[in-house]
Amino acid sequence: MTHYEHIVIGGGAMGSAAAWQLARRGREVLLLERFDQVHLHGASHGASRNFNIAYEEPDYLRLVAEAGGLWRELEAETDTHVLDMVGLVNHGAGEIEGHDQLLHQYGFAATTLTPDEAAERWPGIRFDTRVTYTPDGGRLNPDLAIPALQRAAARHDAELRHQTAVRGIEVLADGTVAVHTDDETLTADSAVVTLGAWSRKLLEGIVELPPLVVTQEQPAHFALASGGDGLDAETAALWPGFNHLRAAGDARTDWWYSDVYGMLTPGEGIKAGWHGTGPVVDPDHRSYEPEPVQLAALQRYVREYLPGADADSLVPVSCTYTTTPDEDFVIDRRGPIVVGAGFSGHGFKFVPAVGRLLAELATEADARAVSRFSLARFGL
Repeated sequence: MTHYEHIVIGGGAMGSAAAWQLARRGREVLLLERFDQVHLHGASHGASRNFNIAYEEPDYLRLVAEAGGLWRELEAETDTHVLDMVGLVNHGAGEIEGHDQLLHQYGFAATTLTPDEAAERWPGIRFDTRVTYTPDGGRLNPDLAIPALQRAAARHDAELRHQTAVRGIEVLADGTVAVHTDDETLTADSAVVTLGAWSRKLLEGIVELPPLVVTQEQPAHFALASGGDGLDAETAALWPGFNHLRAAGDARTDWWYSDVYGMLTPGEGIKAGWHGTGPVVDPDHRSYEPEPVQLAALQRYVREYLPGADADSLVPVSCTYTTTPDEDFVIDRRGPIVVGAGFSGHGFKFVPAVGRLLAELATEADARAVSRFSLARFGL
Protein backbone atom coordinates (compact mmCIF):
# COMPACT_ATOMS: atom_id res chain seq x y z
CA MET A 1 0.00 0.00 0.00
CA THR A 2 1.22 3.50 -0.85
CA HIS A 3 1.61 5.75 2.18
CA TYR A 4 1.33 9.54 2.37
CA GLU A 5 1.77 12.00 5.19
CA HIS A 6 -1.66 13.49 4.46
CA ILE A 7 -4.57 12.55 2.22
CA VAL A 8 -7.20 15.21 1.58
CA ILE A 9 -10.55 13.69 0.65
CA GLY A 10 -12.71 16.11 -1.31
CA GLY A 11 -11.30 18.59 -3.81
CA GLY A 12 -13.82 21.38 -3.55
CA ALA A 13 -12.86 24.77 -2.15
CA MET A 14 -12.00 23.70 1.40
CA GLY A 15 -10.09 20.57 0.44
CA SER A 16 -8.13 22.41 -2.23
CA ALA A 17 -7.20 25.10 0.28
CA ALA A 18 -6.14 22.49 2.82
CA ALA A 19 -3.95 20.78 0.20
CA TRP A 20 -2.33 24.13 -0.66
CA GLN A 21 -1.66 24.97 2.97
CA LEU A 22 -0.25 21.52 3.72
CA ALA A 23 1.93 21.42 0.61
CA ARG A 24 3.38 24.89 1.16
CA ARG A 25 4.46 23.62 4.60
CA GLY A 26 6.54 21.00 2.81
CA ARG A 27 4.19 18.13 3.63
CA GLU A 28 3.54 15.15 1.39
CA VAL A 29 -0.07 15.53 0.23
CA LEU A 30 -2.48 13.58 -1.94
CA LEU A 31 -5.79 15.22 -2.89
CA LEU A 32 -8.61 12.89 -3.98
CA GLU A 33 -11.69 14.28 -5.75
CA ARG A 34 -14.64 12.17 -6.87
CA PHE A 35 -15.62 14.44 -9.76
CA ASP A 36 -13.76 16.69 -12.19
CA GLN A 37 -11.75 19.64 -10.93
CA VAL A 38 -14.72 21.98 -11.45
CA HIS A 39 -18.19 20.41 -11.41
CA LEU A 40 -21.83 21.26 -10.66
CA HIS A 41 -22.63 18.69 -7.96
CA GLY A 42 -21.53 20.40 -4.74
CA ALA A 43 -21.30 23.83 -3.16
CA SER A 44 -18.17 25.36 -4.72
CA HIS A 45 -19.03 26.01 -8.35
CA GLY A 46 -20.11 29.13 -10.22
CA ALA A 47 -18.55 32.47 -11.08
CA SER A 48 -19.56 34.52 -8.05
CA ARG A 49 -19.68 34.49 -4.25
CA ASN A 50 -19.87 37.50 -1.98
CA PHE A 51 -16.66 38.31 -0.16
CA ASN A 52 -18.89 39.42 2.68
CA ILE A 53 -16.92 40.93 5.54
CA ALA A 54 -19.96 42.36 7.34
CA TYR A 55 -20.03 39.89 10.23
CA GLU A 56 -20.79 40.71 13.84
CA GLU A 57 -18.93 37.83 15.56
CA PRO A 58 -15.23 38.33 16.39
CA ASP A 59 -14.26 34.79 15.26
CA TYR A 60 -15.62 35.42 11.79
CA LEU A 61 -14.27 38.96 11.54
CA ARG A 62 -10.77 37.76 12.38
CA LEU A 63 -11.06 34.86 9.98
CA VAL A 64 -12.32 36.94 7.05
CA ALA A 65 -9.55 39.48 7.60
CA GLU A 66 -7.01 36.65 7.37
CA ALA A 67 -8.75 35.19 4.34
CA GLY A 68 -8.51 38.47 2.45
CA GLY A 69 -4.74 38.45 2.74
CA LEU A 70 -4.49 34.78 1.78
CA TRP A 71 -6.65 35.29 -1.32
CA ARG A 72 -4.16 37.91 -2.44
CA GLU A 73 -1.26 35.52 -1.75
CA LEU A 74 -2.97 32.89 -3.90
CA GLU A 75 -3.47 35.41 -6.70
CA ALA A 76 0.19 36.39 -6.62
CA GLU A 77 1.39 32.77 -6.51
CA THR A 78 -0.79 31.64 -9.43
CA ASP A 79 -1.16 34.86 -11.44
CA THR A 80 -4.94 34.41 -11.24
CA HIS A 81 -7.42 37.15 -10.36
CA VAL A 82 -10.17 35.72 -8.13
CA LEU A 83 -11.23 38.61 -5.86
CA ASP A 84 -12.85 41.81 -7.15
CA MET A 85 -13.24 44.56 -4.57
CA VAL A 86 -16.64 45.81 -5.71
CA GLY A 87 -17.76 46.73 -2.18
CA LEU A 88 -20.65 45.42 -0.10
CA VAL A 89 -23.88 46.94 1.23
CA ASN A 90 -25.86 45.62 4.18
CA HIS A 91 -29.36 46.99 4.64
CA GLY A 92 -32.79 46.09 5.96
CA ALA A 93 -34.49 46.08 9.33
CA GLY A 94 -32.12 43.39 10.56
CA GLU A 95 -28.96 45.44 10.03
CA ILE A 96 -27.40 46.33 13.39
CA GLU A 97 -26.84 49.92 14.42
CA GLY A 98 -23.18 50.89 14.59
CA HIS A 99 -22.05 48.06 12.32
CA ASP A 100 -19.58 50.38 10.64
CA GLN A 101 -17.86 51.07 13.96
CA LEU A 102 -17.60 47.36 14.71
CA LEU A 103 -15.99 46.74 11.32
CA HIS A 104 -13.49 49.53 11.98
CA GLN A 105 -12.25 47.60 15.03
CA TYR A 106 -11.10 44.79 12.74
CA GLY A 107 -9.38 47.04 10.22
CA PHE A 108 -12.15 47.35 7.63
CA ALA A 109 -13.30 50.59 6.05
CA ALA A 110 -17.04 51.12 6.50
CA THR A 111 -19.60 53.89 6.66
CA THR A 112 -23.33 54.33 7.26
CA LEU A 113 -25.45 55.89 4.49
CA THR A 114 -29.05 57.07 4.39
CA PRO A 115 -31.42 55.31 1.98
CA ASP A 116 -31.34 58.32 -0.34
CA GLU A 117 -27.54 58.46 -0.35
CA ALA A 118 -27.34 54.77 -1.15
CA ALA A 119 -30.01 54.95 -3.87
CA GLU A 120 -28.17 57.76 -5.63
CA ARG A 121 -24.99 55.69 -5.69
CA TRP A 122 -26.56 52.30 -6.51
CA PRO A 123 -29.82 52.90 -8.42
CA GLY A 124 -30.26 49.21 -9.19
CA ILE A 125 -31.09 48.47 -5.54
CA ARG A 126 -34.03 49.81 -3.52
CA PHE A 127 -33.13 50.83 0.04
CA ASP A 128 -35.67 51.58 2.78
CA THR A 129 -33.38 51.58 5.83
CA ARG A 130 -29.93 52.87 6.70
CA VAL A 131 -27.14 51.14 4.82
CA THR A 132 -23.75 49.90 6.02
CA TYR A 133 -21.29 50.18 3.14
CA THR A 134 -17.80 48.73 3.16
CA PRO A 135 -15.47 49.06 0.16
CA ASP A 136 -13.42 46.18 1.58
CA GLY A 137 -16.12 43.69 0.59
CA GLY A 138 -16.13 42.14 -2.83
CA ARG A 139 -16.84 39.25 -5.15
CA LEU A 140 -15.00 35.92 -5.51
CA ASN A 141 -14.93 33.59 -8.51
CA PRO A 142 -15.04 29.92 -7.41
CA ASP A 143 -14.58 28.59 -10.94
CA LEU A 144 -11.20 30.34 -11.04
CA ALA A 145 -10.31 29.98 -7.37
CA ILE A 146 -10.49 26.19 -7.10
CA PRO A 147 -8.17 25.51 -10.05
CA ALA A 148 -5.83 28.19 -8.70
CA LEU A 149 -5.75 26.54 -5.26
CA GLN A 150 -4.98 23.18 -6.84
CA ARG A 151 -2.28 24.63 -9.10
CA ALA A 152 -0.70 26.27 -6.07
CA ALA A 153 -0.80 22.96 -4.18
CA ALA A 154 0.75 21.14 -7.16
CA ARG A 155 3.54 23.73 -7.39
CA HIS A 156 4.46 22.66 -3.87
CA ASP A 157 4.45 19.00 -5.00
CA ALA A 158 0.97 17.97 -3.91
CA GLU A 159 -0.43 15.07 -5.95
CA LEU A 160 -3.92 15.62 -7.35
CA ARG A 161 -6.29 12.88 -8.50
CA HIS A 162 -9.71 13.69 -9.97
CA GLN A 163 -12.41 11.19 -10.87
CA THR A 164 -11.30 9.17 -7.85
CA ALA A 165 -14.07 8.30 -5.43
CA VAL A 166 -13.28 7.32 -1.85
CA ARG A 167 -15.52 4.42 -0.81
CA GLY A 168 -14.46 4.15 2.82
CA ILE A 169 -11.87 5.01 5.44
CA GLU A 170 -10.77 3.33 8.65
CA VAL A 171 -8.45 4.11 11.51
CA LEU A 172 -5.79 1.40 11.79
CA ALA A 173 -4.32 -0.05 14.95
CA ASP A 174 -1.12 1.97 14.58
CA GLY A 175 -3.08 5.26 14.51
CA THR A 176 -2.81 5.81 10.76
CA VAL A 177 -5.70 5.96 8.29
CA ALA A 178 -6.58 3.58 5.44
CA VAL A 179 -8.37 5.20 2.51
CA HIS A 180 -10.21 2.86 0.14
CA THR A 181 -10.89 3.87 -3.47
CA ASP A 182 -12.33 1.74 -6.24
CA ASP A 183 -8.85 0.71 -7.34
CA GLU A 184 -6.64 0.58 -4.26
CA THR A 185 -6.15 1.17 -0.57
CA LEU A 186 -3.88 4.03 0.49
CA THR A 187 -2.63 4.90 3.95
CA ALA A 188 -1.73 8.20 5.59
CA ASP A 189 -0.65 9.67 8.89
CA SER A 190 -3.80 11.81 8.73
CA ALA A 191 -6.82 12.27 6.50
CA VAL A 192 -8.46 15.65 6.00
CA VAL A 193 -12.12 15.09 5.08
CA THR A 194 -13.79 18.00 3.27
CA LEU A 195 -16.71 16.34 1.51
CA GLY A 196 -19.50 18.87 1.99
CA ALA A 197 -22.84 17.17 1.50
CA TRP A 198 -21.17 13.73 1.53
CA SER A 199 -19.42 14.19 4.90
CA ARG A 200 -21.77 12.08 6.97
CA LYS A 201 -21.90 9.31 4.36
CA LEU A 202 -18.15 8.73 4.61
CA LEU A 203 -17.66 9.37 8.33
CA GLU A 204 -20.67 7.48 9.71
CA GLY A 205 -19.44 5.26 12.54
CA ILE A 206 -15.93 6.73 12.40
CA VAL A 207 -16.29 10.35 13.56
CA GLU A 208 -19.44 11.47 15.35
CA LEU A 209 -20.81 14.58 13.69
CA PRO A 210 -23.67 16.90 14.61
CA PRO A 211 -26.80 16.79 12.45
CA LEU A 212 -25.86 18.08 9.00
CA VAL A 213 -28.81 19.13 6.86
CA VAL A 214 -28.17 19.06 3.12
CA THR A 215 -30.41 21.33 1.07
CA GLN A 216 -30.60 22.12 -2.62
CA GLU A 217 -30.46 25.90 -2.90
CA GLN A 218 -31.81 27.72 -5.93
CA PRO A 219 -30.59 31.27 -6.44
CA ALA A 220 -30.90 32.71 -9.93
CA HIS A 221 -29.18 35.10 -12.29
CA PHE A 222 -31.47 37.91 -13.43
CA ALA A 223 -30.77 39.92 -16.56
CA LEU A 224 -30.05 43.60 -16.12
CA ALA A 225 -33.17 45.66 -16.67
CA SER A 226 -31.37 47.62 -19.39
CA GLY A 227 -30.63 44.42 -21.26
CA GLY A 228 -26.85 44.79 -20.85
CA ASP A 229 -24.53 41.96 -19.96
CA GLY A 230 -22.92 43.60 -16.94
CA LEU A 231 -19.41 43.53 -18.35
CA ASP A 232 -18.72 47.24 -18.81
CA ALA A 233 -16.99 49.06 -15.96
CA GLU A 234 -19.69 51.72 -15.60
CA THR A 235 -22.46 49.16 -15.09
CA ALA A 236 -20.35 47.01 -12.79
CA ALA A 237 -19.66 50.00 -10.55
CA LEU A 238 -23.40 50.29 -9.87
CA TRP A 239 -23.59 46.81 -8.34
CA PRO A 240 -21.86 46.06 -5.05
CA GLY A 241 -22.48 42.79 -3.30
CA PHE A 242 -25.55 43.06 -1.07
CA ASN A 243 -27.22 41.50 1.94
CA HIS A 244 -30.82 42.47 2.65
CA LEU A 245 -31.60 41.54 6.24
CA ARG A 246 -35.09 41.06 7.58
CA ALA A 247 -36.15 41.44 11.21
CA ALA A 248 -38.62 39.29 13.13
CA GLY A 249 -42.09 40.77 13.16
CA ASP A 250 -41.51 43.15 10.25
CA ALA A 251 -44.70 42.97 8.19
CA ARG A 252 -42.90 44.24 5.09
CA THR A 253 -40.88 41.06 4.87
CA ASP A 254 -43.18 38.45 6.38
CA TRP A 255 -43.44 36.75 2.97
CA TRP A 256 -39.69 36.35 2.64
CA TYR A 257 -38.17 32.89 3.05
CA SER A 258 -35.02 34.33 4.65
CA ASP A 259 -32.52 37.14 4.30
CA VAL A 260 -31.50 37.82 0.70
CA TYR A 261 -27.98 37.97 -0.70
CA GLY A 262 -26.72 38.85 -4.15
CA MET A 263 -24.13 40.38 -6.43
CA LEU A 264 -23.40 41.09 -10.08
CA THR A 265 -21.98 38.06 -11.88
CA PRO A 266 -20.23 39.54 -14.94
CA GLY A 267 -21.65 38.09 -18.13
CA GLU A 268 -24.51 36.33 -16.32
CA GLY A 269 -26.54 39.05 -14.62
CA ILE A 270 -27.57 39.88 -11.08
CA LYS A 271 -27.42 36.88 -8.76
CA ALA A 272 -29.96 36.85 -5.93
CA GLY A 273 -31.04 34.10 -3.58
CA TRP A 274 -32.66 33.05 -0.34
CA HIS A 275 -30.30 31.72 2.30
CA GLY A 276 -30.62 28.10 3.41
CA THR A 277 -34.30 27.56 2.53
CA GLY A 278 -34.13 24.93 -0.22
CA PRO A 279 -35.58 21.43 0.00
CA VAL A 280 -33.66 18.76 1.94
CA VAL A 281 -31.98 16.37 -0.49
CA ASP A 282 -29.69 13.39 -0.84
CA PRO A 283 -26.67 14.78 -2.74
CA ASP A 284 -26.52 11.65 -4.89
CA HIS A 285 -30.19 11.91 -5.86
CA ARG A 286 -31.29 15.47 -6.45
CA SER A 287 -33.18 17.17 -9.25
CA TYR A 288 -31.06 20.31 -9.80
CA GLU A 289 -34.41 21.96 -10.63
CA PRO A 290 -35.74 25.05 -8.82
CA GLU A 291 -38.63 24.77 -6.37
CA PRO A 292 -41.29 26.83 -8.18
CA VAL A 293 -42.93 28.56 -5.20
CA GLN A 294 -39.62 29.76 -3.79
CA LEU A 295 -38.50 30.87 -7.23
CA ALA A 296 -41.70 32.88 -7.71
CA ALA A 297 -41.10 34.56 -4.36
CA LEU A 298 -37.55 35.38 -5.41
CA GLN A 299 -38.91 36.98 -8.59
CA ARG A 300 -41.28 39.04 -6.46
CA TYR A 301 -38.32 40.17 -4.37
CA VAL A 302 -36.46 41.26 -7.49
CA ARG A 303 -39.49 43.23 -8.72
CA GLU A 304 -39.82 45.04 -5.41
CA TYR A 305 -36.20 45.59 -4.37
CA LEU A 306 -33.93 45.29 -7.42
CA PRO A 307 -35.21 47.79 -10.00
CA GLY A 308 -32.00 47.35 -11.98
CA ALA A 309 -32.78 43.69 -12.70
CA ASP A 310 -35.44 42.04 -14.85
CA ALA A 311 -37.49 39.67 -12.70
CA ASP A 312 -38.89 37.87 -15.75
CA SER A 313 -35.56 37.13 -17.42
CA LEU A 314 -33.65 34.66 -15.31
CA VAL A 315 -31.51 31.52 -15.25
CA PRO A 316 -31.84 29.40 -12.07
CA VAL A 317 -28.71 28.08 -10.33
CA SER A 318 -28.47 24.90 -8.24
CA CYS A 319 -26.01 24.17 -5.45
CA THR A 320 -25.99 22.47 -2.05
CA TYR A 321 -25.76 23.83 1.47
CA THR A 322 -24.61 21.57 4.30
CA THR A 323 -25.81 23.25 7.46
CA THR A 324 -25.06 22.63 11.14
CA PRO A 325 -27.69 23.29 13.84
CA ASP A 326 -26.09 26.66 14.72
CA GLU A 327 -24.88 27.49 11.17
CA ASP A 328 -21.28 27.64 12.43
CA PHE A 329 -18.62 25.45 10.84
CA VAL A 330 -17.10 22.17 11.95
CA ILE A 331 -13.28 22.37 11.83
CA ASP A 332 -11.85 19.83 14.24
CA ARG A 333 -9.80 16.66 14.66
CA ARG A 334 -10.59 13.23 16.04
CA GLY A 335 -7.55 10.96 16.15
CA PRO A 336 -5.88 10.98 12.74
CA ILE A 337 -8.97 12.40 10.99
CA VAL A 338 -9.43 16.14 10.48
CA VAL A 339 -12.93 17.26 9.52
CA GLY A 340 -14.04 20.40 7.69
CA ALA A 341 -17.81 20.33 7.26
CA GLY A 342 -21.07 22.21 7.64
CA PHE A 343 -20.07 25.49 6.05
CA SER A 344 -23.74 26.39 5.98
CA GLY A 345 -23.84 28.50 2.85
CA HIS A 346 -21.48 31.20 4.07
CA GLY A 347 -18.09 29.52 4.00
CA PHE A 348 -16.54 30.35 0.63
CA LYS A 349 -15.11 33.75 1.57
CA PHE A 350 -13.09 32.05 4.35
CA VAL A 351 -11.66 29.28 2.17
CA PRO A 352 -7.89 29.93 2.40
CA ALA A 353 -8.09 30.68 6.13
CA VAL A 354 -10.08 27.48 6.72
CA GLY A 355 -7.37 25.67 4.78
CA ARG A 356 -4.84 27.04 7.24
CA LEU A 357 -6.90 25.83 10.22
CA LEU A 358 -7.27 22.36 8.69
CA ALA A 359 -3.54 22.15 7.93
CA GLU A 360 -2.64 23.14 11.49
CA LEU A 361 -4.91 20.48 12.94
CA ALA A 362 -3.34 17.89 10.62
CA THR A 363 0.28 18.80 11.34
CA GLU A 364 0.58 20.30 14.82
CA ALA A 365 0.20 17.97 17.79
CA ASP A 366 -0.85 20.79 20.12
CA ALA A 367 -3.30 22.43 17.69
CA ARG A 368 -6.79 22.86 19.09
CA ALA A 369 -10.01 23.67 17.30
CA VAL A 370 -11.44 27.16 17.64
CA SER A 371 -14.26 26.70 20.15
CA ARG A 372 -16.90 28.15 17.78
CA PHE A 373 -15.96 25.46 15.23
CA SER A 374 -15.29 22.51 17.54
CA LEU A 375 -17.22 19.29 17.74
CA ALA A 376 -17.21 19.68 21.51
CA ARG A 377 -19.82 22.44 21.31
CA PHE A 378 -22.32 19.73 20.39
CA GLY A 379 -21.19 17.52 23.26
CA LEU A 380 -19.34 15.21 20.88
